[in-house]
Amino acid sequence: MRVLPRVVIPALIAGAVLTGCSKFDAALGQRQALVSFKDGTSTAERLHVRATCAKPPRVSAAPLPSGSLAAYDVAQIAYQVNNASNADIARLEVCLSKFPSVAGVTLQDSSDQGS
Repeated sequence: MRVLPRVVIPALIAGAVLTGCSKFDAALGQRQALVSFKDGTSTAERLHVRATCAKPPRVSAAPLPSGSLAAYDVAQIAYQVNNASNADIARLEVCLSKFPSVAGVTLQDSSDQGS
């Protein structure tokens, strides 16, 4: 049986650590606007709000969950606002305020998760 040289093992460990760090760095700076709806809001209305209000620059609707149609019946929708300016977010909030079914909007960044 051949044993890996002592140089290869640390290199493999360093590669694994760097891969993990790059994924962690990619998660930093991620910002979302989470939109909650009033009880009884239909999935069709949520999808309509999602499509209508994803218009400001640097604001995009987050991808919908994959799988069955039941996966689309979620309590919240999310917009990616990673690079959005305060004006972009204000435009999003103005659009959302036009829908009586919207209960609220919460801005969240990657530092808010897990606490």
